[in-house]
Amino acid sequence: MKKILTLMLVLTAFCAHAHFQVLMPNTDAATQQNRNIKFDMFFTHPFEQGPMMEMVKPKAVDLYLNGKKENLMGGIKQVKRSGKSAWEFSYQMKKPGDHIFVVTPDYYFEPAESVFIQHITKTVVNGFGMEEGWDTPVGLKAEIVPLTRPYGLYTGNVFTGKVLYKGKAVPYAEVEVEYYNAGSKVKAPTGTHITQVVKADGNGVFTYAMPFTGWWGFAALIEDDVKLKKDGKQYPVELGALIWVKTYGK
Repeated sequence: MKKILTLMLVLTAFCAHAHFQVLMPNTDAATQQNRNIKFDMFFTHPFEQGPMMEMVKPKAVDLYLNGKKENLMGGIKQVKRSGKSAWEFSYQMKKPGDHIFVVTPDYYFEPAESVFIQHITKTVVNGFGMEEGWDTPVGLKAEIVPLTRPYGLYTGNVFTGKVLYKGKAVPYAEVEVEYYNAGSKVKAPTGTHITQVVKADGNGVFTYAMPFTGWWGFAALIEDDVKLKKDGKQYPVELGALIWVKTYGK
């Protein structure tokens, strides 16, 4: 009985925790008066506000704008969050249009799941009110392409996106959804309320209604076509296509 109880507790904890790479700007819409955008990058369980995981230096931090790619790695700075490595950078917006920021983190090994994790994460920041480019795929190995404009959203709006892997739709992809529960203001009635799960349709399209004000992360999880070696063993790679969007309300 003791072994069964222990197993149940482990499974409950496992189900309640979802890893999310965070790429969070201080605004989702730049103005002439507020054009210096600051970004925080860290790896955590956003609804539970922890624990924080170690985030080593990213493989890449890029900006996609008007069909062009800009390398932003030179401006990133290492910081500490709850004693773990995290990163930040600032970007001064100069041009109008939708700026698609992407972080490609290094692989993270999760021993509890015997898997390497790499969550390619993007956030769209509108520049000076010119709404052009937010629905454009940028050619990431895994990405969520918004079908709902990913900024200027009210609490209660729905977000619709399309999951792509190597440029092709992923039918019936599983998408995990978590609220960045700043200040732990929202209390989950049960462990299953922490991470919401939706399934994409046969065209890789999913929809979710966001009930709280703040940042929401959407993570489409895909088994990658590569394996990585650790301690002489081969392990699969969980490739995540992530996007963060913000809702506004009272």
